[in-house]
Amino acid sequence: METKNAETNVSAISNFIKNIVNEDLKSGKVSTVVTRFPPEPNGYLHIGHAKAICTNFEIADDFNGLTNLRFDDTNPVKEDVEYVESIKQDVEWLGFKWDGLFFASDYFEEMYSRALVLIRKGLAYVDDQSADQIRETRGTLTQGGTNSPYRERTIEENLSLFERMRAGEFKDGERVLRAKIDMSAPNINLRDPVIYRILHAHHHNTGDAWCIYPMYTYAHPLEDSIEGVTHSLCSSEFEDQRPFYDWVIRECEMPNISRQYEFARISLKNTVTSKRKLKQLVDEKAVDGWDDPRMPTISGLRRRGLTAESIRNFVRELGVSKGGGGSVVDTRMLDHFVREDLKLKALRTMGVLNPLKVVITNYPEDSVEMLEAENNSENPEMGNRMIPFSREIYIEQDDFMENPPAKYFRLFPGNEVRLKNAYFIKCNDFIKDAEGNLVELHCTYDVETKSGSGFTGRKVKGTIHWVDAKSAVPAEFRLYEPLILDDEEGDEETSFMDKVNPNSLQIVQGFVEDNMKSVSPQDKFQFFRHGYFNVDPKYTTPDHLVFNLIVSLKSSFVV
Repeated sequence: METKNAETNVSAISNFIKNIVNEDLKSGKVSTVVTRFPPEPNGYLHIGHAKAICTNFEIADDFNGLTNLRFDDTNPVKEDVEYVESIKQDVEWLGFKWDGLFFASDYFEEMYSRALVLIRKGLAYVDDQSADQIRETRGTLTQGGTNSPYRERTIEENLSLFERMRAGEFKDGERVLRAKIDMSAPNINLRDPVIYRILHAHHHNTGDAWCIYPMYTYAHPLEDSIEGVTHSLCSSEFEDQRPFYDWVIRECEMPNISRQYEFARISLKNTVTSKRKLKQLVDEKAVDGWDDPRMPTISGLRRRGLTAESIRNFVRELGVSKGGGGSVVDTRMLDHFVREDLKLKALRTMGVLNPLKVVITNYPEDSVEMLEAENNSENPEMGNRMIPFSREIYIEQDDFMENPPAKYFRLFPGNEVRLKNAYFIKCNDFIKDAEGNLVELHCTYDVETKSGSGFTGRKVKGTIHWVDAKSAVPAEFRLYEPLILDDEEGDEETSFMDKVNPNSLQIVQGFVEDNMKSVSPQDKFQFFRHGYFNVDPKYTTPDHLVFNLIVSLKSSFVV
């Protein structure tokens, strides 16, 4: 594998891991920094993984090092090539390129041989107890465990039984291989953890070559050492596993001494990141698949319209810190970075989500004129566009009130407002249907008040958006609220599903400007007064535009 120059290129923002890496390079402890992102291919990546991805790749980049993408595929029952491909796509979309692509299953033979090393050293034994028995005798956080009755098997017997396990002579769960450490250890992870179990299951990468599979906590340090990982960066829940990580590398006599370092994880309010619970949402059809825009998965955030830049900037702002439980972050912080990234990139246009027809009675019936509008007032380089204007237009339902409260500056009988990029119009009359529903406004316009004409006469306090009725393009708008009603995910399955927000998705039918006919999936726009929207890549067709609300325009959150 090609290596990079170890000369540091550290960014201005430092953290405790960068400080460790810098000292390791200065002292000569390492010459080339090697990190890895090691997902298990048993689900889709989510926003929490984004922090791990950015941390591993960016720290290596800062020191001209290497980062591997490695799939910890040690459990064939839950893994699938679908997850492998989605993870690769997510990492690339976030803007990172791995130096090596590996699978834990690439090393199964090596892991097996290292287990034999442990057995020959008297540090591993085959246990015939059931999973329940092992759990019951493991002890508690305050009380030591009990030795297995099979703990003192001879080295020869253990070697024979382990070889027979590999040969497929035993059923699933009939036997396991355990590390032989200390059943009275204060750290429960050192109480003879299971390192191999029997699983007669087809593996996505190795097929039916194996019927015994290493446990993640045993496999992971071996993988790091085999790949020469210098700094194994993981979230804080693995801190208690670090003594076993070091034990495996030492007692398996691995050539490279990898070191594990833990950083605080993140959680978002009103969001769930448990893979099991995310899968439950999908399986019970509470959402529209793993890429549902309400999901915190990378694919869901991408489909909703978040940009890779906004996610990276969000993660960088959070920083890398120590800490046990991690932090619960307000989703408005992520929204802030989305707005900051899109405000100079997104074309600003007009869309009416809840249409109300307006007839401008004094405008020539067959006339259509083209009005000029800025594409982005904060980014003049995006230029201008021409929009049609005629006698009939659509405005928002809530831009008119028959009996308005004080300080309501939009349309009501006798009031005048400015149409964005067009003219002043005055409401003279309104029409209701037989059920009393408002269906149409009758207004007049003032030809002298054309936008850009330099009109300096009377002032109006309200400006509303609109689309021309003759040329308007029908569109579907999908509006989102938080998926989870409460900040806490809950411990019980029922309580968790009870917290799914039934109003997390609202679908409305409206109209957009004529120039939106040629949009493409994942194009992003700011609809005046509504927010930023993304062209949905799943349901949009040439004849049916679907826009996902990315984020509203306003926020009280300050970074």
